[in-house]
Amino acid sequence: MSFNVTSDTFWSEPALDEELRRVFDLCNGCRRCLPLCPSFNTLFQRLDDERVDGEAEKLGEGDLQVVGEECYQCKLCYNHCPYTPPHRWAIDFPRLMLRQKVVRSKREGVSLQDRILGRTDLIGRLACMTAPLLNRLNRARWNRRLMEAVLGIHRDWPLPDYASEPFDRWFRREGARKVAAADSPQGKVVLFPTCSVNYNDVAVGQAAVQVLAKNQIEVAVEYPRCCGMPALDGGDLQAALEAARVNVRVLSERVMAGFDVVVPGPTCSYVLKQEYPALLEDEASREVSAHTFDLSEYLMRLHGEGRLNTEFTHSPGVVAYHLPCHLKAQNIGYKSRDLMQLTGARVDLIEKCSAVDGTWGMKAQYHELSLKWAKPLLNAVEAAKPDVVATDCPLSALRIFQGTGRRPVHPVQVLLQAYGL
Repeated sequence: MSFNVTSDTFWSEPALDEELRRVFDLCNGCRRCLPLCPSFNTLFQRLDDERVDGEAEKLGEGDLQVVGEECYQCKLCYNHCPYTPPHRWAIDFPRLMLRQKVVRSKREGVSLQDRILGRTDLIGRLACMTAPLLNRLNRARWNRRLMEAVLGIHRDWPLPDYASEPFDRWFRREGARKVAAADSPQGKVVLFPTCSVNYNDVAVGQAAVQVLAKNQIEVAVEYPRCCGMPALDGGDLQAALEAARVNVRVLSERVMAGFDVVVPGPTCSYVLKQEYPALLEDEASREVSAHTFDLSEYLMRLHGEGRLNTEFTHSPGVVAYHLPCHLKAQNIGYKSRDLMQLTGARVDLIEKCSAVDGTWGMKAQYHELSLKWAKPLLNAVEAAKPDVVATDCPLSALRIFQGTGRRPVHPVQVLLQAYGL
């Protein structure tokens, strides 16, 4: 399913209602996705109600709406589903839920909560300018209660600290010099750092630069703007389209110059690979998609070609590694696990959802439901008793920190330490 805003069918509410009931009826006959998320759990409960008696045609508007609201776009059901395109039933449940959200937003408008959560660059730039003060303020209980009342961000959601200097500015000042010394580069990448790395987890971006330089890779950094997924989460299709167009324009120029696009965050790499071609339906977005790699995926590609430096001097010990849903959705295997194992680490793989997925899990209205679905992940981290907890996803890292008190690192930081850098 594309996001062609010029299509009358896409925006037609009767057509959307018909498609929702068609898909829900097919899902009812299958039910493979029942354990994946609250959306399917609620759907099947409503279908099993005696007033509905398994017939999707009898579901009320409220039933259709709550199923969409509880879908947090983990994307797991797409790979789980036996009826995805090119099957004649052509089910794409996550994109159908997105369509429902943007059609509703067109009718009702984008909420203040979603408009704020979707403006990661505006918030990030302003926050970095006042980082020490803002970080203290974000830990003040009175302020968190105020944020919950005004913006609907749950008071117990662990807001990340902001860096005093964004990553892209650090790279211009110092990072470019770190990679300029690489002799006879064996590859060229443009690092798209993600809004999280750019404003919060700057150390992840710095580690990526150092590890890539260690492997004789020429590194450039381009961060035109956030990938647009937070806006899409809130149904703000126009903001997501604008982000896609700007990012594709800049990144496609790099691709044409022989660069691969490397992304240290699974949601953003998924968006560049999967959502941009669906949103824009043009050759430039398809070219960017074809040359985009998650960071660990790219490093394991070097290893497969015999070009990864494996002269590790430190073993990380036991690593509890959480595999993010948006990496599983890319069907690339266990690249981060395999990468960390090269260092001599014993990696315990945890394939449990953090139930955050964008902005959904931090919202007050879904916070308790999110924690319930994240409980298996938190239990698995505790049971592993690891030396290090790792995940590629910054939001999952916050959920793990919230639930266990352990602060996860990115796999590239495990590699950095193993190199002794």
